[in-house]
Amino acid sequence: MDRHTSEQRRRNMQAVKNKDTKIELKLRKELWNRGLRYRKNDKTVFGHPDLVFKGKKVAVFCDSEFWHGYDWENRKNDFKSNQDFWIPKIERNIQRNLEVNKKLKSEGWTVLRFWGNDIKKNTAKCADKIEKAVKGMKPLKSIDLFAGIGGIRMGFDNAFGKNIDTVFVSEWDKFAQVTYTANFKDNFEIAGDITKIEENEIPEFDICLAGFPCQAFSLAGKRMGFDDDYKGLCRGTLFQDVVRICEHHKPKVIFCENVKGLTIHDKGRTFKVITKSFEQIGYTVYYKILNSKDFGVPQNRERIYIVCFRNDIDASSFEFPKPTDDTKTISDILEDAPISPRYYLSDVYMDTLRSHKARHEAKGNGFGYEIRPLDGIAGTIVCGGMGRERNLIIDSRPHSMIPETHIKGEINKEDIRKMTPREWARLQGFPDSFKLTLADTHLYKQFGNSVTVNVIEAIANKIKEVLDNA
Repeated sequence: MDRHTSEQRRRNMQAVKNKDTKIELKLRKELWNRGLRYRKNDKTVFGHPDLVFKGKKVAVFCDSEFWHGYDWENRKNDFKSNQDFWIPKIERNIQRNLEVNKKLKSEGWTVLRFWGNDIKKNTAKCADKIEKAVKGMKPLKSIDLFAGIGGIRMGFDNAFGKNIDTVFVSEWDKFAQVTYTANFKDNFEIAGDITKIEENEIPEFDICLAGFPCQAFSLAGKRMGFDDDYKGLCRGTLFQDVVRICEHHKPKVIFCENVKGLTIHDKGRTFKVITKSFEQIGYTVYYKILNSKDFGVPQNRERIYIVCFRNDIDASSFEFPKPTDDTKTISDILEDAPISPRYYLSDVYMDTLRSHKARHEAKGNGFGYEIRPLDGIAGTIVCGGMGRERNLIIDSRPHSMIPETHIKGEINKEDIRKMTPREWARLQGFPDSFKLTLADTHLYKQFGNSVTVNVIEAIANKIKEVLDNA
């Protein structure tokens, strides 16, 4: 006989409904370990699913056998007392489940329901179904502007996997195009000068990737206020093309990378125009300076990263990634010996470098070549100036002393060499599978101009978390 009063039954049922049951906790832990991020009991979604992947429109319910009527036709007669209360109550629950399923599906949701015992007996199998539903959705579309050799794209591809599809690429440098096409197999040609491409010629996309050049905006004599036309000040710059394309297509996310000095460029005016322009076209802007040496590569490279979410996307949970690995040293990225003698400097050139450095030191300047210890990290690799000479190393492993190219003098006997293009690729987080098809001169320029893939991937993972739950 049921001895509870109606008020006691109501409190008990409410407690069960709100409690984090063991089976729910078990399933949530399994999903979390797989890198799947969700919202719990999201009351903004009809039916208040137990788990919600809002960006993917996947709703998960963990149904207890008792409250939701498992094998109901055979088990409803198991009630030996108070059948007039329990049978109608549970049948209402069953009917409501059907109504919730129908409404959510009509709104484009994928609805998954699991019995508690199924979760308990085979958590992994239940998680497999959820993972398939979440990751099997239509991939997000991205465009790659000022693409270089594809470093930003590679980071996003690593983070999103099969859930991202590049639909448009723009890069004007012909040699960069060669390296890009050698490593990314697209069914379209790389577009050239973005300033000559109309925004309606670009396919629809969800994510804009843009490593645009740093340029000054004409703000002389202007007293800028909150309501001023910031995006209008971009005219004549390549950044303007990012704004006009994104204002037309309204992607979910805009991602930009630039030099650390962007924040103080032109006394901070440049960066103000950039952030205010994005806000003006409907985006919430996040930015942070991160150092590559904190993300698994031995390179001291500070860059600013800008992430913009469209205003209708709840990005309040977004945060930039914390450092993941600062233990790597130059010795971790060295190619196997023997290294070609063409990378070892001549004794005549070493004398020139020493004289050059001495002249600048006499003037109080810090310019000149630098030898990096193998148990240390590289300085920022750059494409111009003395980018290679400021990251020399001493590599005493066996190597040929016979020059492969015409040099003045002979190969130095101190084992001083520049790093190879492959080692520069590793400093930027590019895998060894990345094809290097051009002459060294072009490769040094390309990797010096590129981004650190590890950092991009870490940020992209954080962006993915927001989109999966937006």
